Amino acid sequence: MKYVVVLSDGMAGRPLAQLGGRTTLEAAETPVMDALAPKAELGMASMVPEGMAPGSDTANLSVMGYDPRIYYTGRSPLEALSIGVRMEETDVSFRCNLVTLSEEAGPYENREMIDHSSDEIETEEAAQLLKALEEGLGKEGFRFYTGTSYRHLLVWKEGELLEMTPPHDILGRGIKEYLPSDPVFLEMMEKSYDILEHHPINEARRKRGLHPANSAWFWGAGKKPSLPNFRERTGKKGIMISAVDLLKGIAVGAGMDCAFVEGANGGLHTNYEGKAAAAVGALTEKGYDFAYIHIEAPDEMGHQGQVQDKLTAIEYVDQRVLKPVVEGLREAREEFRLLLLPDHPTPIEARTHTGEAVPYLLYDSTRPMEGQEAYNEKTAARTGRNWPDGYQLINHLLQEELC
Repeated sequence: MKYVVVLSDGMAGRPLAQLGGRTTLEAAETPVMDALAPKAELGMASMVPEGMAPGSDTANLSVMGYDPRIYYTGRSPLEALSIGVRMEETDVSFRCNLVTLSEEAGPYENREMIDHSSDEIETEEAAQLLKALEEGLGKEGFRFYTGTSYRHLLVWKEGELLEMTPPHDILGRGIKEYLPSDPVFLEMMEKSYDILEHHPINEARRKRGLHPANSAWFWGAGKKPSLPNFRERTGKKGIMISAVDLLKGIAVGAGMDCAFVEGANGGLHTNYEGKAAAAVGALTEKGYDFAYIHIEAPDEMGHQGQVQDKLTAIEYVDQRVLKPVVEGLREAREEFRLLLLPDHPTPIEARTHTGEAVPYLLYDSTRPMEGQEAYNEKTAARTGRNWPDGYQLINHLLQEELC
């Protein structure tokens, strides 16, 4: 038996008047999801424990079977694992977003958060901006590391855990009340604007009609994590397929392999087919038992508040990931169990993560079940099936208790 998780990040949402009271998942054209739904188990699962922030970090730990209340030490340390940063026990890491702030004259604190991703800046451009920040903000005990797209890392030797606001939580708002109280970090953020505002990369981006990546924004502090080995817990050899350092970091921490997919970038225009092919190849040709396919696009489109783009992202997951995975495993005559779900909702009107339960679909190629006519929030909730501790859902997928 092979096992697949298709994690469509932030896919769930809330009813929208412009969609006739439907969510984006309901309104999207998803023939493959809806063909599986009548033969699958549907239900709801809470991936974010009560009292914890609804992030992709806590939620994906849950989907992987790790109780965030026990294993979560912060977001950025998981990303550090992905890019090969070796942290000491006393180190504190921070996510460093390259963001777009408004550019009116006046003090830094009077600016507005325009875009947490700087139009999903390409990694090649971002790396040059990180180099400028390293040179301009260099302080003893602090070091920058380049990640992917707008997502980067700052490590503070013998640092302190500081509470800071995620930039995607304050889109369209003034930043003044969300700036760090720590004077060192505040100074670095203010100076980052001076360094980046007229950098040649940003001048060229403006000419192309793209948002400039004109400020660093620090958040997501944490210390070195320690996750039990996935294979030792489950008996399954697993592989992660994601463009996002957070997910790759969880995999590295859990002792799983990570697939490299050319053109996978975590945005709307990523290599969906390449991710599907990597999963099918790993399961049918390379001896893997478990594949975790993570698609970031629905979440990004939710943050941007783009209804049509989020519909498109969900439809791409259906047609360009789910369809080739199911067809590929069937053609290889593999028996498989497939779990489809988001990690958390990213509703269009909220433009950030929320902590509600998410709909899941569990399909077993060997055992058709009594399902629903379609897969969405309403049909999943209608079943009355609920997993209040979402981290236990993977036990159900794997048909066994974890060690």
